[in-house]
Amino acid sequence: MPRKRKLLAQLSALQNNTSFPQINAVEQLNATPGADPSPKNSKYFVIEKKNSQLQEDFFNQPCVSLAKSFLGQILVRKLPDGRELWGRIVETEAYLGGEDEASHSKGGKQTQRNAAMFMKPGTLYVYQIYGIYFCMNVSSQGEGAAVLLRSLEPLRGLEAMRELRSTSRKAPSTLLKDWQLCNGPSKLCQAFGIDKAFDQRDLTRDAAIWMVPGQDLPGEQDVVATTRIGIGNRGEWAQKPLRFYLRGNRFVSVVDKKMEREMAA
Repeated sequence: MPRKRKLLAQLSALQNNTSFPQINAVEQLNATPGADPSPKNSKYFVIEKKNSQLQEDFFNQPCVSLAKSFLGQILVRKLPDGRELWGRIVETEAYLGGEDEASHSKGGKQTQRNAAMFMKPGTLYVYQIYGIYFCMNVSSQGEGAAVLLRSLEPLRGLEAMRELRSTSRKAPSTLLKDWQLCNGPSKLCQAFGIDKAFDQRDLTRDAAIWMVPGQDLPGEQDVVATTRIGIGNRGEWAQKPLRFYLRGNRFVSVVDKKMEREMAA
């Protein structure tokens, strides 16, 4: 009996002193057979979809505020084959509705094309340009107000993004660099397989596209506010600082060096 008690005591001590190493979620993803290998070290993959999906209260804010708040958040797209594409939002433009001469809803005019701009905050507004490409916006507070998503920093599913971009491009099929995949509103839509079928979808409820919170969100000093791109002659509205991007991020479509120098000074 004494020998049995001694063995039980040794076993108990062994169990109490055993330490189990913590599992790193990113390493676990990279070690999973068949998992997308790119990129391997991003800190943004520690997020689980449904536990932290951005909800209605996030989108329900004024247009300029939402355009800034999008920076650093993550757009997720689930393809029909089950693959997920992840991209960090690094550039946006605000379109303020009726008063905004550059907005599709200027004058408060509602049409079949722009109906999503008048729907509840968090509704996708997808429209076509040049009869070929698509651009994606998200409705905000304010009648007819919405935020254009201009550029993403690709995080996951880069090879699938290249495939989608390749099938959409008419130019010779050269291997796109990472920074070329989503650095522009139409490129973003190509890389994420977004077309007119996504118009009027709800980002808080859709099974194929949603947003999750990013980590290390930028402060005001990290955000460049400058003029919008490609809006033509819209008087004072062409000069308003309604485009926002992450300073120093190489995935931004167009950098305003003058504004960045002013911020640095």
